[in-house]
Amino acid sequence: MIQMENTFFALAERFNRDCIIICDRGTMDASAFVSKEVWEQLMKTNGWNPVELRDTRYNQIIHMVSAAKGAEDFYTTEDHSCRSENLDLAHTLDDRAAEAWIGHPYFDVIDNSTNFDTKLRRMISAVCQRMGLDTGDRLETNAKKFKFLVRSLPDDSMFPPFEDFDVIHDYLQTNSRKTQARLRKRGQKDRWSYTLTVRRPEVRGQVVEIKTQITSRDYSNMLEQRDPFHLTILKKRRCFLYHNQYFQLDIYKEPCHPRCHGLVLLETYTTQSLEEFQAHKLPDFLDIVGNVTGDPTHSMYNLSLKEEWLNNKKFCFKLAAEDDDDLTGSPRTNGWVGPHINGV
Repeated sequence: MIQMENTFFALAERFNRDCIIICDRGTMDASAFVSKEVWEQLMKTNGWNPVELRDTRYNQIIHMVSAAKGAEDFYTTEDHSCRSENLDLAHTLDDRAAEAWIGHPYFDVIDNSTNFDTKLRRMISAVCQRMGLDTGDRLETNAKKFKFLVRSLPDDSMFPPFEDFDVIHDYLQTNSRKTQARLRKRGQKDRWSYTLTVRRPEVRGQVVEIKTQITSRDYSNMLEQRDPFHLTILKKRRCFLYHNQYFQLDIYKEPCHPRCHGLVLLETYTTQSLEEFQAHKLPDFLDIVGNVTGDPTHSMYNLSLKEEWLNNKKFCFKLAAEDDDDLTGSPRTNGWVGPHINGV
């Protein structure tokens, strides 16, 4: 699988036109079909690590939830030479396949809450949005980001399967007050990925955001351009699935400004109304204080400011609603290789 993908990746890099590589299944999917011990031995034998296999190999992961979960009447093994799982096993394997990708920076879960045609449009819309393609209202799904303040964390045993990452953010100096640029270093067990994000003023109601994967050398060089008015932001980022919803929990770490002490924020994207989402989708094991979506006092840009907010000319109102960087919904991205489509 890896060799086949590498061949297509190499062909795409030499092609003189924009192209997308779509992989039906990806490297981490194999871990859903073998024991944890076998998978860890495979990684050790081949010199693999999860950050490279999961986080940096693919620009986007789309998990198409099996009909065995939420559309059971449509699940069948008839006319499927490669499908032999009964309903219960298919449900279990679908959970394991989704959990294998928990932690990828751009992970979309397309569930069975709509009919199949709409499910496909939602999938296509997620890909187009990640690529920055304007599709007008043809694929409109009304997905929006919600951010919630969490009072305190329960014991780890209360969480569904999760992945924890160390995340370091640094804001950079820019030529315009209307432009924000930041570096992100994200990793597990001393394996890292690096991203540069540049955010520009609104165009037709959308903030233009460009994300580029960079090398560790580029990252080190760009750190020399750190904005002296901002502190480095340190987080533990916990990613998990709950009721087919992908969540990201940011736990702010010291050293930090006093305003960030004990700060925990939960983020996700959904097409549901806030009221419906809070009633049915919010993790019931978390102590949620309330919705802080769009609140500039919970914007990472403002949280990182060195000086107090009162009379601070650097305090930003306009870009506050969308200033975090991992969950699906950024209007524009580059450095694109292509999505990985996981399951059907």
